[in-house]
Amino acid sequence: MLRALSILVLLAASPLWAREWAVAPGQDTLANAIAGAAPGDVLTLSKGRYLGALVINKPLAILGPVDAVIDGQGKGTVVTVDASDVTVKGVTVTGSGQSSPDLDSGVKILKKADRALIEGNHVLGNLHGIDVHGGRDAMVRGNTIEGTQNPRMNDRGNGVYVWNSPGTVVEGNSVRWGRDGIFSNTSRDGTYRNNLFRDLRFAVHYMYTNDSEVSGNVSIGNHLGYAIMFSNKVILRDNLSLGDRSHGVMLNYTNSSDVSGNLVRGGASRCTFIYNSHKNLIYGNRFEGCAIGIHFTAGSERNVLTGNAFIGNREQVKYVGTRDVEWSFEGRGNYWSDHPAFDLDGNGIADSAFRPNDLMDHILWSQPAAALLMGAPAVQLIRWSQSSFPATLPGGVLDSAPLMAAPSIAVPPEFAAMEADAAARRPKGLNDDFDINDLSAH
Repeated sequence: MLRALSILVLLAASPLWAREWAVAPGQDTLANAIAGAAPGDVLTLSKGRYLGALVINKPLAILGPVDAVIDGQGKGTVVTVDASDVTVKGVTVTGSGQSSPDLDSGVKILKKADRALIEGNHVLGNLHGIDVHGGRDAMVRGNTIEGTQNPRMNDRGNGVYVWNSPGTVVEGNSVRWGRDGIFSNTSRDGTYRNNLFRDLRFAVHYMYTNDSEVSGNVSIGNHLGYAIMFSNKVILRDNLSLGDRSHGVMLNYTNSSDVSGNLVRGGASRCTFIYNSHKNLIYGNRFEGCAIGIHFTAGSERNVLTGNAFIGNREQVKYVGTRDVEWSFEGRGNYWSDHPAFDLDGNGIADSAFRPNDLMDHILWSQPAAALLMGAPAVQLIRWSQSSFPATLPGGVLDSAPLMAAPSIAVPPEFAAMEADAAARRPKGLNDDFDINDLSAH
């Protein structure tokens, strides 16, 4: 019934002379059908393998069942979209080449191939899954994308690669294996929401992508959840980072952005890393169970942090700088699980301010060998004196209005189960060939 309805909708949107064609499996049968079709026609596939790469150079719809397999046989890109208003829906796409310079892909949407709809497909075992390479207003929705598992992670391709393609929407996809789940480069006005990412390098990787939204996504067991780099006016909202290894959220040269309602938990080296990023509003996030809750460095200025929760991190804040930084806004700060606070007037704000770091923390960051002296009486005396006489404290983070309660962010049971599975597999590990802390590695 749904399949018939989809065909009727496509036909209704097509010219009156559009036709529906049934295409049989075989070598080049689909390519020949495309050559003989008129703009607006609907090509309906049946179960079987359709061998040979395709170029769709006119407005067409290709509809499957998912066991209709378009197989590129290991050469180049499998399906190239080179016309506007093309639909590829409900098929399996596999067998791309493995040439990184050529960006071999399961599906590639070229410049001027606007308003492409790539929906409900299985895109399996290709170098790059779906490459939106210049086409505007593409919709990539509800696909299952599984990349290669080359032992060298940097030699794999991306699940969805968006390059200079304004208005792209990537929604409701499941992406696993490969390199990055979504790599968006030199683009704008994109929306990337409600996707699931597993077993990748980065779940979402931004470079020079402005005025865009990353929301409602789930990153599980990846090396890094959400890497927003060299980008402005980004909305990063209501995402989950569960059991990611290195960072949950990274802001690197990211400015004037909204980072809110995100949950990072599960043992990352840093829940969040803010590097040379300015004028961002960071609120209502929950950073839990990391080695460092937030690493804040490289002169990041004029950021607002309020309403966040820092829970059970081994080191709540690593602030590299000498200036005083206030982390409350309009009388509302953040929740700190290690702050022994009282709230005698019951207004939800602690009666005493909280400073997460002292002079010894700064010494340890610059001279790690000093950790051998942590139990020495002299060190304990320094810490006592700084707690008793705050004027002796160095510059650093001060929360003048800590919260008494942490924001709660729910994790659906199916994602919690995946998180547990990723944690169970994590000690086995893989020998990866890149350094996550090398900010030049993209």
